[in-house]
Amino acid sequence: MTREQGSLVREWKGSVAFITGGGQGIGLGIARALAKRGVRLALADIDEAALASGKGELAALTGVETYRLDVRDREAFAAVADEAESSLGPVDLLFNNAGIAPYSSLPRLQYEQWDLVMGVNVHGVINGVQTFLPRMIERGKGGYVVNTASGAGLVAGPNVLYTTSKYAIVGMSESLKHAAAKYGIDVSVLCPAAVATNILRSTDTLGSAAGLGQRAAARKSTEDYISTGLSIDVVGEMVLAGMESKATWILTDSEIAPYVKMRAEALLDAFPAAASGVS
Repeated sequence: MTREQGSLVREWKGSVAFITGGGQGIGLGIARALAKRGVRLALADIDEAALASGKGELAALTGVETYRLDVRDREAFAAVADEAESSLGPVDLLFNNAGIAPYSSLPRLQYEQWDLVMGVNVHGVINGVQTFLPRMIERGKGGYVVNTASGAGLVAGPNVLYTTSKYAIVGMSESLKHAAAKYGIDVSVLCPAAVATNILRSTDTLGSAAGLGQRAAARKSTEDYISTGLSIDVVGEMVLAGMESKATWILTDSEIAPYVKMRAEALLDAFPAAASGVS
């Protein structure tokens, strides 16, 4: 790290980044931002066509290796990590970004849906952390972890599956930031609002058999909302800016700010009067 105009600026060139969901969406936006700064890239994704496209685009800028990976598969995660570090060098930037955007009404909720959503959105992040953090700690040279959650991880909504998985990632990241600091490893959690991606299509690929998905009218409304979101390139640059400032939370806009305030105030109001010093 160096200091420039009074703020921390990361020395990106020479680093190696491992990005899950790296062939598309926010993961690709992060990869593009990193590639411009000379970071070598290991892109992991379940979509082989997206990986091929991403590598074709970014290989002219930096070293890129791609790996088909289902983030729920711990053994595959470890094997891919070994391959990536053998080809590119030690991974010091980890982006646990792969995820799905599920929906199920309460009457249709089944264990199969819970298992899929928690497997991808929560255990996929756990697998990334547990695969790479011991390596970073053993090398003793620090590192950075960015976990992708959502604004839904800060304020609860009616989508129970999605909200549960994203709250888990926010809590995990906040705790991990405290625990990893002693090893020189920084942690941020990305909590975006709408970003123009194909996440619903990706969710369909994994979730159709489990009965995930919205009715047509609601699905159209969700698609319209997502399509008006920020571009993946804007979000990618926001992520790197957040890392340079070592932000705990990387937020893409202020859409949910009033609701976060309402939640915080309601939580504080819920404490017994004695706890707040009121007699």
